[in-house]
Amino acid sequence: MHAVDTNVLVRLLTGENSSQLAGARTFVAGGVWASQVVLVETAWVLQAGYGFDDRQLVEALEMLLSHGGLTIQEPDVALAALGLFKKRPALGFADCLILETARKAGHLPLGTFDRQLGKIDGARRL
Repeated sequence: MHAVDTNVLVRLLTGENSSQLAGARTFVAGGVWASQVVLVETAWVLQAGYGFDDRQLVEALEMLLSHGGLTIQEPDVALAALGLFKKRPALGFADCLILETARKAGHLPLGTFDRQLGKIDGARRL
């Protein structure tokens, strides 16, 4: 299976640049793998570069996680992070994924200086 970079996922989600969109669709149709880093970077690009609000980002991430041609690294962790992000969007998707990755690895509590993240089960505000 081939891997995919952030810009390919962004094309799929935004529809921007029709020639690149066609290439992205073709490449993903063959089945691709995306790391958690790519997922976090995609979320960041959509919010910072395209102005996606939290609702739009949730929809985009849900689309990626349910896409038939896309395999996400540790999809159970990504789904748990998305569930937490839906409940607490102020945390940001990246922090939700960091916490859920630590949880799955059995390395809790997650130490943080972030006030909001420190309130979440499994995290400890330092």
